[in-house]
Amino acid sequence: MENLKEILKKEKYKRIKFKISRTQHLFVRAKINGVWGDFILDTGASNSCIDFSHIDMFNIVASESTTKATGAGANGLFTQVSYKNHLQLGRWHQKDFNFVLLDLTHVNNALTEYKTKNVHGIIGSDVLLIGEAIIDYKECTLYIK
Repeated sequence: MENLKEILKKEKYKRIKFKISRTQHLFVRAKINGVWGDFILDTGASNSCIDFSHIDMFNIVASESTTKATGAGANGLFTQVSYKNHLQLGRWHQKDFNFVLLDLTHVNNALTEYKTKNVHGIIGSDVLLIGEAIIDYKECTLYIK
């Protein structure tokens, strides 16, 4: 029987390696509008997001939003949105991708407490659904179509 890697390669999935931190977060590198950054891969986050402090770094154009964000450790966070961005994970690309922009200070403060690397944002289930993602935890690999 073929192994998972071979089957998914035939199905045109791309392999993206991730790292598991001491806090059990999954860390993945992503390129936004041509700029690489560090992100948490979060299956529980409905939308991918970027911290307000990195808008310029990723050449983001922010637009107003009336939506308030809620997440672990924070509720009612002010948000903005950015449309038509280019997202790349490994060799997988998504053009015209929208990001939620919000203050992720609470996330990075928690990571700092555990002496873990800070992040520029979160890759959420919106990406995982678009890419029909499969996560192989044992091999620390995200497969995305």
